Amino acid sequence: MSTELKLRPIEPRDDAAVAAIIREVMPEFGADGPGFAIHDPEVNGMSAAYSRPGRAYWVVEDETGRVVGGGGIAPLDGDVPGVCELRKMYFLPEARGRGAGERMLRQCLAFAREAGYRICYLETLAGMEQAQKLYRRLGFQPLPRPMGATGHFGCDRWFALDL
Repeated sequence: MSTELKLRPIEPRDDAAVAAIIREVMPEFGADGPGFAIHDPEVNGMSAAYSRPGRAYWVVEDETGRVVGGGGIAPLDGDVPGVCELRKMYFLPEARGRGAGERMLRQCLAFAREAGYRICYLETLAGMEQAQKLYRRLGFQPLPRPMGATGHFGCDRWFALDL
């Protein structure tokens, strides 16, 4: 990742910026209708939602201190013991192609391992090709169907990684 980009834990002052990023990036990939994470209640208060045990969320700042992306880990909804979910990892266009996605994903996976999760699950869309290349490169395997009970029925690609 470029030295111009900084990864750090989310703080309450970041909530509005993270919500705005989610609401800007998801529609770019057609993920703004029913069944997508853009409608999750936590979007408006990410710092509080990820402050509980077994959860963490980080933001990426550019050289001016502006938040340009984020990503996190939380237990997979649906009572699936030992499984976490990569959640809401999105970056503004100016942060893409600068190594932020790989650094964020590695940070999330390190946290998941430290927290004792055995599997990391994620949901995405066919159109998010660059993200899928990253997931595969870091060892995620495609799944034939979703896991858990995220309520994100709009997603059409699912992956998991044994931690």
